[in-house]
Amino acid sequence: MRLFTTVAALRCYLDLCRRSQSYSNDLNSLEIGLVPTMGALHTGHLSLIRRARQENRSVVVTIFVNPLQFGPNEDFQQYPRTLERDKQLCEQAGVNVIFAPTAAELGIDRQHSVQVIPPTFMTSGLCGAFRPGHFEGVATIVTKLLNLVQPDRAYFGRKDAQQLAIIQRLVTDLNLPVEIVPCAIVREPDGLALSSRNQYLRAEERQQAIALDQGLSQAEKAFRSGERLSANLIQAVKKELEKVPAMKTEYVELVHPMTLAPVEVVEEAGLLAVAARLGSTRLIDNVLLRTRKPILAIDGPAGAGKSTVARRVAEQLNLFYLDTGAMYRALTWLVLQSGIAVDDEPAIAELVSQSHIEFKDYESDAQRSKRIFINDRDVTEEIRDVDVTANVSAISAHAIVRKVLVKQQQRYGSSGGIVIEGRDIGTCVFPDAEVKIFLTASVQERARRRQQDLKNQGKGEISLDELEQSIFERDRKDSTRAISPLRKADDAIEIQTDHLSVDEVVGAIVRLYLEKLDP
Repeated sequence: MRLFTTVAALRCYLDLCRRSQSYSNDLNSLEIGLVPTMGALHTGHLSLIRRARQENRSVVVTIFVNPLQFGPNEDFQQYPRTLERDKQLCEQAGVNVIFAPTAAELGIDRQHSVQVIPPTFMTSGLCGAFRPGHFEGVATIVTKLLNLVQPDRAYFGRKDAQQLAIIQRLVTDLNLPVEIVPCAIVREPDGLALSSRNQYLRAEERQQAIALDQGLSQAEKAFRSGERLSANLIQAVKKELEKVPAMKTEYVELVHPMTLAPVEVVEEAGLLAVAARLGSTRLIDNVLLRTRKPILAIDGPAGAGKSTVARRVAEQLNLFYLDTGAMYRALTWLVLQSGIAVDDEPAIAELVSQSHIEFKDYESDAQRSKRIFINDRDVTEEIRDVDVTANVSAISAHAIVRKVLVKQQQRYGSSGGIVIEGRDIGTCVFPDAEVKIFLTASVQERARRRQQDLKNQGKGEISLDELEQSIFERDRKDSTRAISPLRKADDAIEIQTDHLSVDEVVGAIVRLYLEKLDP
């Protein structure tokens, strides 16, 4: 791990890394994940670092207590600064670079430096009403850090939901080439959202602080029971906060999670946010309320039966099975039809970035099925062509292809009610999926199943030893990939299928999904 305090040193190091890695055939080797922090790292920060570590070859953590985002009467001078401890935590978490500059090094001056001004409608409400100038300061430093590091992905916690929405808008409006990755709120066992400011709380205040989570939980419970009116959901929170006289509520509001506009009735999604003070400590928290049906993400190693199980589960639950393999084939077909060489990544990027994949229902007298369209052309049969099969792996290897498809998969998931399987669905594609399954089996069992499949297909006899070795090697590669490795999500339920039939596995997953609908 390296520690830099100057812009020149950071840029020099990153330039050297990029130049040395440009000779590698591994396209993923150039990917960098950025975790911006103000230090005083805690478990919440470490969860962001872990996510960045899983999805990128290199991880940069910035530690900078930004004076621009503190008001005149806020705790800038008292804000905890624990660089030595932070360095130890970063090293243990596998961070490659810490960047810990001074304000002068970043050219930050309240009176004279250029600042980034987000849309007023996004900064005037919620915390912005109580912290004038705060989000301008956040936007300015985040823009500087994104420009300096030039990461592929930057990681922000959902606890600071207004900040997250503003940064997402900033990146979109300025066409910055970075993916903003929202990460789940990390909580103490009693529900209090982790924050560097929690250490300011006295013992009695610490016990009282859980009223924020309890209020949000009551509102979420009412929402699950069918309540959709903003006024009633807000009142459910306030009722819990009023039980703590020492707590001074600043706001309880229900807004759109992306635009931050007030919501009167939750139709698709609403962000229920709260801010309050206990003594001198300001606390914030929120919960995202969504009307969508749960997303079911199934991950696991090759040969665990994910595709078969996912299709059967989708059929039984009357959900949409999102066939990611067909999506990759559709893009491969489009590239081949366009006459573009499979190794011409810029041309492929131009083509696929303008593509649109859609699944449509098809009914005949004999069957009901889904057909796949790309740019309004039905390619259901064409994507099974031998040329597509021969080239799909090469096309899929391009980072831009995966990026485009992940965005289109997430678009399908925005309304919920889908089943999707793969290697990194629950960890990367849909980290907020309500139901996550990790389907696995021993190497020996997967080899036995594969041998039986080959026999059924009339492809001759392959020894179990050969198949076991092949599967073992595939597992090793999938689990050690630099980007999006095969990994069980922290909140996934593992199902070991060695001694289970397909019907038993499907039945178990169906039950878990229905429990989520009616907890």
